[in-house]
Amino acid sequence: MTEPVFPEGILTLDRLSDIPLTEQIYRGFREAVRTGLLPSGTKLPSTRRLAARLRVARNTVNAAYDLLRAEGIISARTGAVPRITEGLPVEGLSTAEQGTVDGPVLSVRGERLCANLRGEGWAFRHGALQPGAPALDLFPYEEWARCLRRASRLERSADLHYRNYAGVPSLRRNLARHLAAERGVRAEPEQILITCSMQANLTLLAQVLADPGDAAWLEEPGYLGARTAFHSAGLQIRPLPTDHEGADVARMAADLVLPKLIYVTPSHHYPFGARMPLARRLALLETARNAGAVILEDDYDSEFLFSGRPVAALYGLAGEGQVIYLGTFSKSLMPGVRISYCVVPSALVDPLTMLIRNTGCAANVQAQVALAQFMDNGGYQKHLKRIRQIYEERGRALVGALKRRLGNRVVVEEPTGNVQLALTFRENVDDVSLALAMQQSGFAVSPLSNCYLEKKGRSGLILGFAGATPDEIRDGVEVLGNLLETFGGREDTAGNEK
Repeated sequence: MTEPVFPEGILTLDRLSDIPLTEQIYRGFREAVRTGLLPSGTKLPSTRRLAARLRVARNTVNAAYDLLRAEGIISARTGAVPRITEGLPVEGLSTAEQGTVDGPVLSVRGERLCANLRGEGWAFRHGALQPGAPALDLFPYEEWARCLRRASRLERSADLHYRNYAGVPSLRRNLARHLAAERGVRAEPEQILITCSMQANLTLLAQVLADPGDAAWLEEPGYLGARTAFHSAGLQIRPLPTDHEGADVARMAADLVLPKLIYVTPSHHYPFGARMPLARRLALLETARNAGAVILEDDYDSEFLFSGRPVAALYGLAGEGQVIYLGTFSKSLMPGVRISYCVVPSALVDPLTMLIRNTGCAANVQAQVALAQFMDNGGYQKHLKRIRQIYEERGRALVGALKRRLGNRVVVEEPTGNVQLALTFRENVDDVSLALAMQQSGFAVSPLSNCYLEKKGRSGLILGFAGATPDEIRDGVEVLGNLLETFGGREDTAGNEK
């Protein structure tokens, strides 16, 4: 049998390239072996002969051969010519030669974790009027930068190592003071766990507080992040009806499946903004106590009440272990800060701290230290006071523009807080198609119907106003009005009032 011999012209060098000649020779051999041009056992030229053929220094070829030998691609015995190592597999067969090769397949758990429950039409890219987006133009960049510089310069403690996965002590102390003063949430700093996002909070808690198949109640319409977390955990998601006073557990009396988790936004219902009155809060606590359920209280946008004081948190009314309080700095500062938190019963502190470590959901240490300083020096409260006033102005401007342009074709209320508002249509409108058309025009609104579990909910849009300029409000409402001529339909005789 004839031994394979090194063919002419298999290596070409580009002397104008930034890639060193040694690297080019090494890559050329490696690619030729991978694609089968140089089969196992092929005799190679000596370093002297190959250097002469390529018109390069012999040391250049020696260095390339050393790299190939280190990877096991070529082998050489003393006094023998180098060869391509015997038994190397050919990697470069065509798809036709190999047969169809599928990629890795998601597990059942993987499919749940990767599911997009926000649905078609939900705005994922930043744009004007995007729901949930705070104002980029109002972020205190310079003061935040000073806090970050100070944190990176002075923070040299062991907190920078593998410790304090539940959050740095200074931020937890500041949060304990802030929540007690502003929200009536009285907890020890050690009960406050810092994570990287609200979604992380919900996902972690759903995984450890309920088993697959257990029931979870979710406001209808409700927050899609909570739905995603419950779905990922394999829970049965049961719709908890809402109205102008928020979630109403009395309407769940006929549901024979007792919940393990109940998710609510009592201070500011998502997405309509209703506040849950005391009677309903007490009824919710009693229902949860009788069912042995844990309430996840998402204190959604409570920082942005435009008048009066916010209703005290449900956490303050509950017994030990009944309620886990959830909060985030994504709206009051910026999502990119990546700091969120939850207030948990003492018995859960240690296991949840280990969970944060095991899942890698801990927040950046220097960002936490910077935020603690920002709260210490009064910058956070000053920032909140400023943006409340401006957000209120922008929210009222958006509502005014909608009413002037669309009249009684839509139902929309003056915002009492929040960074966004929900409107409903009096006509039968395909809000998913309408939202997609708005996004094509640069306005990142989302369809309201996606917030309903059964996809039979009311047609409408969720529009952000916190970061909206007067021009964006004017242009966005005008585009919406024009598109409604295409997507609008007959009047909804069933009524669309909330």
